[in-house]
Amino acid sequence: MNYVELNDEEKRVIEQKGTERAFSGEYNDFYEEGIFVCRKCNTPLYKSENKFSSGCGWPSFDDNLENVKRVPDRDGSRIEIVCATCEGHLGHVFEGEHFTPKNTRHCVNSISLKFIANKKEVNNKSFAYFAGGCFWGVEYYFQKKEGVSKVKSGYMGGHLSNPSYEDICNGNSGHLEVVQVEYDSSKVSYKELLQLFFSIHDFTQTNGQGPDIGSQYLSAIFYLNSQEYNTALEVIDALESKNYDVATTLNEMLTFYVAEDYHQDYYLRHQTMPYCHSFKKIF
Repeated sequence: MNYVELNDEEKRVIEQKGTERAFSGEYNDFYEEGIFVCRKCNTPLYKSENKFSSGCGWPSFDDNLENVKRVPDRDGSRIEIVCATCEGHLGHVFEGEHFTPKNTRHCVNSISLKFIANKKEVNNKSFAYFAGGCFWGVEYYFQKKEGVSKVKSGYMGGHLSNPSYEDICNGNSGHLEVVQVEYDSSKVSYKELLQLFFSIHDFTQTNGQGPDIGSQYLSAIFYLNSQEYNTALEVIDALESKNYDVATTLNEMLTFYVAEDYHQDYYLRHQTMPYCHSFKKIF
């Protein structure tokens, strides 16, 4: 990962978890249409449509993209928010203030953000999350799909923060092996990704996937919004109309933890084929 070179004040806030002076940031009273990315690594963090005026002196958002991670603050009294890619400090998140119907306020330092005005290439960048057994095989098939730009293997759905592969294997963390699919929605639709997902694993198996048995290998879809949820229901209904007993569960997207480096691009690096995944034409 190539990081942007930061000046001293940016380092104080982003890397040393400092706070800029209230009402001093460039994005405090700023409402152009676009997307806010991490100043250090350019990872998308917030959409302008989720920004609102709270009067607190710092940019406020009532929702975030998937790359914002919550962690306990050092003193345990607040919840810090950081960029999930580079761990750069963003600010803090508060709930129960009733500023908006979502009842959430991400209080973010302007200096931690960079604004990008609406452009086609930004708007078309989307993410999807699937669990279908060992993430090596799922990753392999999604990497071959036209319109998919990047696939990462990782963990989602459990109660343990920053789990390791050993934590996942013991079955006590509650996580599933999940792939994060980054794709261009102008080239491939979410429905097409769902259809590929169901075509490369046994979605009727209830105890794992193939020879891999365990809760970490269950079939699941983690949706980001109601549109993805409804699309997934539509595809599952189509499968059930074909007399399939679908064991795949639908779950709201939670924090995605990227797996260890040796899990990434596994079959591409080893020049082998998946042992428990194969493509079967269903749709």
